[in-house]
Amino acid sequence: MTELLFRDLDIIDGTGAPRTPGDVLIRDGRIAEIGTPRSLDTTATVVATAPGAVLTPGFIDMHAHSDLHLLTEPDHTPKITQGVTTEVIGQDGLSYAPIDDAALAVVRKQIAGWNGNPVDLDFAWRTVGDYLDRLDQGITPNAAYLVPQGTLRLLVVGAEQRPATTAEIDRMCALLAQGLDEGAVGMSSGLTYTPGMYADTGELAALCAVVAAAGGFYAPHTRSYGAGALAAYAEMIGLAESTGCALHLTHATLNFGVNRGRAPEFLTMLARARAEGCDITLDTYPYLPGSTTLSALLPSWAMSGGPDAALARLDDPDARARIAVDVDVSGSDGCHGVTVEWETIQISGVGDQALAEHVGRTVAEIAADREVAPVEIFFELLRRDELATTILQHVGHEENVRAIMTDPGHMGGSDGLLVGARPHPRAWGTFPRYLSRYVRELGVLGLEECVHHLTGRPAARLRLADRGLVRAGHAADLVIFDPATIHDTATFDNPRQQARGIQHVLVNGEFALRDGVPTGVRAGRALRADARRKETR
Repeated sequence: MTELLFRDLDIIDGTGAPRTPGDVLIRDGRIAEIGTPRSLDTTATVVATAPGAVLTPGFIDMHAHSDLHLLTEPDHTPKITQGVTTEVIGQDGLSYAPIDDAALAVVRKQIAGWNGNPVDLDFAWRTVGDYLDRLDQGITPNAAYLVPQGTLRLLVVGAEQRPATTAEIDRMCALLAQGLDEGAVGMSSGLTYTPGMYADTGELAALCAVVAAAGGFYAPHTRSYGAGALAAYAEMIGLAESTGCALHLTHATLNFGVNRGRAPEFLTMLARARAEGCDITLDTYPYLPGSTTLSALLPSWAMSGGPDAALARLDDPDARARIAVDVDVSGSDGCHGVTVEWETIQISGVGDQALAEHVGRTVAEIAADREVAPVEIFFELLRRDELATTILQHVGHEENVRAIMTDPGHMGGSDGLLVGARPHPRAWGTFPRYLSRYVRELGVLGLEECVHHLTGRPAARLRLADRGLVRAGHAADLVIFDPATIHDTATFDNPRQQARGIQHVLVNGEFALRDGVPTGVRAGRALRADARRKETR
């Protein structure tokens, strides 16, 4: 029997309640007792903690892109060093289960910019259950999975831009129901990514009805965060209203010049829907730039048929001319309905290291040096890198970011890509940045309130009955940090930097980080929804 005692700490329990001084006893992976300071009679090993430290539940990353990193880099340093003990993966409608050989080949190539495309990883799984079993073989944080709607469409309809037939929708619903039954917590969509974006509202409603029946939630990347952002959010709210499906708006934001200062309109829309009975939550990251693949800027018609078809179009002068009009004149749906502002598009990673000289530079800068139009650099990078290029998109607004994080359904999500030479620093810094910049420095959120946003509230959305709170009987997913010194050190120039001020991180009662040093202990597991779903029926 393993026992650990954390003594003389301020406990922030994850509910939003004020901190209280106390001791916490851990036994066999769970919180055994909580008492006032020095009140617990035990022979447990006392863990040294820094003066002024607080103990909180482990942070839950509601939007993670660690689907392969959990397997290829199982120590998972970027997340565990910022206090993350659970991640939600399978995001933005594209991931690796359920899958077949043909769809796997497409997905691996299409989202190489998100997850890499490791040649030595055995993609032996095919179902959601198989993938979760693979995670159970050894990961550092826990992981929950969303069935990706775009992958479902790829499996059943293919990569073409066309409506799904009734039979195809039925087949997608059956695959979704199977994935939910095998443990997925809900469904994701990427409605600016192909082929998921080819689904109309009726197709999405059929799938959301399946999610609702299973007690899960729908996590859409909406059709626009730019020119059509509010209409895109309204479409998702309409789905929640018509199907009764719980809705979680992923990386909820309002970007580009057309949306400066419009967060109050969005928040009013959410408040009205909740007043009418809709179950709506959201997550955000505490940064202004976004991050995606360069190919995401392509218009949807140019990606029809999948990555190979898109690459062929890049070799076709007529198709290139049409793409140029979409991205430079009329507004690409891949760029949220606005024209691409090339000075905001910064290269963050490449698949072909022969292109590494471009990392850190904007498309506009590269074009100016070469004395060519920016769209020509766009075409060149896409073609030479076979769509694997990743970008930062500097289009956010601070006033929107601050306003949205005060919403009563707000949670934290990193949306962090872990590949590329200079990935977005949110992959290493999201959770400490919330606690330093937006709590300690700016006072947008109180400390206990912010911890609730990062722990208890997401645990409730995930229906994790025994996580997200410091409670006797709960799993010992815990973080011990100094609220006076915690801060993110990852920057856009140097993004792979460990946060400071976090002393210990426990996952299922085992140290994943001890005295600021990763231990390599892999106590995490897949958090399946099946048992919780049965309890809520």
